[in-house]
Amino acid sequence: AHLRAAAAHDRAAVLHEQAAELFDGSGLPSRARDERARARLDREGAEFERQGARLRRERNLTRELDEGMSDPFSSNGAKTPPKPFTVEEGHRKVRSFVLRQGRFTPAQQRAFDELWPRFGLDYAGQPRDFDSAFGRKARRVLEIGFGNGEALRFAAQQDKDRDLIGIEVHAPGVGRLLNALATDGADHVRLYHHDAVEVLREQIAPAALDEVLVLFPDPWHKKRHHKRRLIQPPFVELVASRLAPGGVMRLATDWEEYALQMLEVMQANP
Repeated sequence: AHLRAAAAHDRAAVLHEQAAELFDGSGLPSRARDERARARLDREGAEFERQGARLRRERNLTRELDEGMSDPFSSNGAKTPPKPFTVEEGHRKVRSFVLRQGRFTPAQQRAFDELWPRFGLDYAGQPRDFDSAFGRKARRVLEIGFGNGEALRFAAQQDKDRDLIGIEVHAPGVGRLLNALATDGADHVRLYHHDAVEVLREQIAPAALDEVLVLFPDPWHKKRHHKRRLIQPPFVELVASRLAPGGVMRLATDWEEYALQMLEVMQANP
């Protein structure tokens, strides 16, 4: 019995030592504690990697800007005005666009500096003599919001008998199209980098256009933003006043609800 008691005591001591090795004050087994610590270190390491990558991207962007990229609103190029709309102090208009300009590439900046005098029309706030601007008298087509200019460029390549006017507020897209027009030698195209409503109202005389295209304007999905949609009765009335007799306004959208609104507005303004 004495020997059995001694053996039990020794076994208890061994178990106690093993327990001391396996458990700490947190009540967790040391192996589990180590795994948890490793997982935490892995998470912290991944976060440090993400922060490092973000800093490297910012550093590279800064280097690119220093090497020639510029802000389209502070460019010293030939383009004016610096913003594509008229700024009225103390008055904020609801516009159909929000400027998310990004940055110019050096090629886009050179396009504004070198090609704007050839293809660009500066907003002047008064009716423009387009016969003088194009150097001829021809039927005129206006595309509002041409984006990167793929459709307008294609139209220019296919139809050289009509004068084409494009309006776009997205400066990088204007820069891309300027380069494309120079490549094609499309001297029957002119571009505005300005708010289309202001251009229509102030720069284009009544009955001066034969066709107006509005292809896939921003649908402004949220209901509270519907007031920003371009196709509204006052805008359609303005366009109609600038069309010559027999002129056409063409609309396109891939947003069904906006298409129904377009149809309703057009039917109310025949």
